[in-house]
Amino acid sequence: MSGQVAMAAPPADPAVRRRERLVMALACAGAFVVILDATIVSVALPDIRGALGFSPATLPWVVNAYTLAFAGLLLLGGRCADVFGRRTMLLAGMAIFTVARLACGLAVTPEMLLVARAVQGAGGALLMPVTLSLLTATFTDPARRARMLGTWSAVGAAGAASGPVLGGVLIQGAGWRWVFFVTVPLGMLIMIVAARELPRQETAGPRPRLDLVGAALATAGLAGVVYGVMRAGVAGWASPEVVGSLAGGAVLLGVLLPHQARWAGDPLVALGIFRLRAVSSGNVVMFLHGLGFFASPILLSLYLQDVHHWSPLRAGLGYLPVGIAMFAGAQAAGPLTVRLGARRATVACCLAGAAGFVGVAAFLGVDGSYVLTVVVAGGLFGFGTAAAFTPITVAATSGVPAGQNGLAAGVLNTVRQTSGAVGLAVLSTASAAAASGWAAAHPGGGGRDAPAALAHGHTVAFLVSAGCVAAAALVAALTMPADANR
Repeated sequence: MSGQVAMAAPPADPAVRRRERLVMALACAGAFVVILDATIVSVALPDIRGALGFSPATLPWVVNAYTLAFAGLLLLGGRCADVFGRRTMLLAGMAIFTVARLACGLAVTPEMLLVARAVQGAGGALLMPVTLSLLTATFTDPARRARMLGTWSAVGAAGAASGPVLGGVLIQGAGWRWVFFVTVPLGMLIMIVAARELPRQETAGPRPRLDLVGAALATAGLAGVVYGVMRAGVAGWASPEVVGSLAGGAVLLGVLLPHQARWAGDPLVALGIFRLRAVSSGNVVMFLHGLGFFASPILLSLYLQDVHHWSPLRAGLGYLPVGIAMFAGAQAAGPLTVRLGARRATVACCLAGAAGFVGVAAFLGVDGSYVLTVVVAGGLFGFGTAAAFTPITVAATSGVPAGQNGLAAGVLNTVRQTSGAVGLAVLSTASAAAASGWAAAHPGGGGRDAPAALAHGHTVAFLVSAGCVAAAALVAALTMPADANR
């Protein structure tokens, strides 16, 4: 049937099966430690502020320093996997990431922690693309690749969902430093296994040169755009700082395009990859999907804390039904992609996610039911949006030449990270504006920080999320090829 992926049996050779299981374990473990960091650190910020003496203005940089380095270096990390080999970059990325996490846990000043967080972001940018590149290079059969990517996504969903809960438990039982120490042993184990078991990647002919000019343009341009987006929620979209950062980043990325097309001998981003319809459409769909999805855990946590006055730990535990639904969706995504094909699976999953966001917006409120808002509607958006990642990833990495697997992974991860930063800024702005508008229309309601105003703001934000994910479904239906390998 058109759009479906033929079933394939695993290889009979025990040595091949063992190597594939090993690659799968390393890729999933590497993705887990990177994604866990995104949620586990956020719950520790109040304790970090009290212990190290961060000011309110500098505390967000515990997250921002990591995010800027991570987003800015993802394209370089993906290209490095192609140039230097996946084994080398897995070891290098995990080593930098693990040592930096250890330094974060040992930090005694704000400056030491911020530097360590930036270094950790650089390590994550080298590590995350190679975890995806390992899978796409190892599992070449479309059906098996879809199933493996579903498992990889499920492990990532488990990391994202377990972060707030694990962070709350560690902070209460052992202190904030263990939020950083907890994955250090796992990182060391991953390096030992990878060094012993992964073969060195042999390349035919001379090794490509790394495009350092392109790397500098891409890193500075992406960092400028992401910084501007992050600062917009604080300084306002019209502030000189935000406008200057966004404009500067856009100019640098604009210069990057002719550099890659005409001037670079071995370009950082081979623009020909975007001639593949599946790759270009998959990245556009991923951007729209990420706009609506990535801010949702933060918005839902803030709703439970600000409107219902739950503690951070209780809010983290309250998010568990969504996390479980995300894990289930990611697990179901592989077989669903095999059965329906990447395009139809993407459309179906995004529509389910959009319906869930509409449900959250409809049910939340000052007296909103936790069961209807989080368990039912939140479970639906968690299942749908998490399941969508696998068919989108299948599309965005299909038909890519063997020497560009890392590049495809780096581009996709860059799009994911950038869409998350843009989505959080846009949805936060929409929520704050809606809360202010509600407060102005209800003078006796207690102002924009009153529970009713905040609930109205979150309602608008989730409706915007629903629109973004529904737009992803529409674009997928119109632009993705029926056969994602075309």
